[in-house]
Amino acid sequence: MATNPPVQFEKSEPPHTHLVRGLGLWAAIAIVIGDTIGTGVFLVSSDMARSVGSSGLVLVAWILGGLVVLLGAFCYAELGAAFPKAGGPYVYLGRGLGPLWGFLFGWMSSFLDRPVAMAGLGAGFIRFMGFFFPAVDTPLFTGRIWHQEFTFTAAQPLAAFVVVMVTGINYFSVKMSGAIQVLLTSLKIGTIVVIAFGGLSLGHQAIAAVPHATPIGWGVIRALLTALVPAMWAFNGFNDLGDLGEEIKRPEKNIPRAILLGLLIVGGLYLAVNVAYFHVLPFAEVARSPHVASDVVQGFAGSRGAAWLTVAMAVSAFGALHVVVLTGARIPYAMARDGVFFQFAERVHPSFRTPSGALLFLGVVATLLALTGTFEELYSLFVFAVWIFFALTGVALLRLRRVEPNLVRPYRAWGYPFTPLIFVLAAIALTVNLWMVRPVRSTLGLAVILLGIPFFYRWQKARGGGTTTL
Repeated sequence: MATNPPVQFEKSEPPHTHLVRGLGLWAAIAIVIGDTIGTGVFLVSSDMARSVGSSGLVLVAWILGGLVVLLGAFCYAELGAAFPKAGGPYVYLGRGLGPLWGFLFGWMSSFLDRPVAMAGLGAGFIRFMGFFFPAVDTPLFTGRIWHQEFTFTAAQPLAAFVVVMVTGINYFSVKMSGAIQVLLTSLKIGTIVVIAFGGLSLGHQAIAAVPHATPIGWGVIRALLTALVPAMWAFNGFNDLGDLGEEIKRPEKNIPRAILLGLLIVGGLYLAVNVAYFHVLPFAEVARSPHVASDVVQGFAGSRGAAWLTVAMAVSAFGALHVVVLTGARIPYAMARDGVFFQFAERVHPSFRTPSGALLFLGVVATLLALTGTFEELYSLFVFAVWIFFALTGVALLRLRRVEPNLVRPYRAWGYPFTPLIFVLAAIALTVNLWMVRPVRSTLGLAVILLGIPFFYRWQKARGGGTTTL
């Protein structure tokens, strides 16, 4: 099978159109941690508890989830070091499986993944603020579109404003974005450490009341797979650093280091805080609590402590939104640069050296989603799709090892070929399980991806029928 040649651009680009390498190792680690830690770790343990029925299995699900994403991190670290280019998986899949696959990832990310995540995180930030200002949830007017009723509240334009503000921060400077992420990530880590330390040292020990784990069987395996879905949402983000490949200093070393170190820190924090949850609250309370972290803090620090935690959770949502914007804009930018996306997304600001066109594109789409108030339903459409592309990225690594054995690989995935194989199988298992749980929404997500195929061939034809080489 023929090997794809290196990237070649037919047109010359003036120096000011290139991105700048302004992110060092600490900023890269902060981006991995900040992108991964959002709101999930504060909320999803109750869903996991209801799925598996015991605290022991909840902790097992967190450990298994950490191991799965660690195997994926090995894959993304190798590919990110080998191809330190804007767009991340768009480049990996295009080189490893063919241009169409890279395009479909970018299409999904540009129209579903990142804009919906931006809208959802903006709304999450405002929801946390509603703890202090209940008026944000006051209905302004109600209406009906076809048979669907909707309510417009002050929270929706405020969420849109948050999206615009964070997009603006990313528009003006990549170096400033890195510094902000270091600060926000430090606050996130501090929040989780306080919950874990306070829960273990000050909370009343409730773990003795935990139900005994059931023997391992097919039913337990199905329950663990179901519990892994929210766990994987909480771990989602470890794979996004490669999107900034052209803006990281010494990417051949710093991308693998940042991915692996960042993920190990996140995994340790998640496990510690979940042990604290079950140390403070009885299992039944964890299972029925819609805000586990808040209830835990209220248990050992009172209502004032819970209020401070709400502020910290809002900061966490803001920081995650910042990283989603920072990394997501590089995907439509890379596609437009290759002639397979709307060309305005190729623009790099001559002074700020940021992908201004792509940032404005994502900002506008995400703002519209935030204003509609339908982002919660839209979010379920891309979860299924994201794990499809996780599996495809592992396949791309396996194929590249075979067809391009002489490719310069500054980092090689530990445990190859078993690590990518296990990661691919785990991603397929989670995708199939999610499709079985939510077949309609998963099918709609697949339809959105397939909708990109005619656009790909249209842009290919407009470029003269050539093949975009990545």
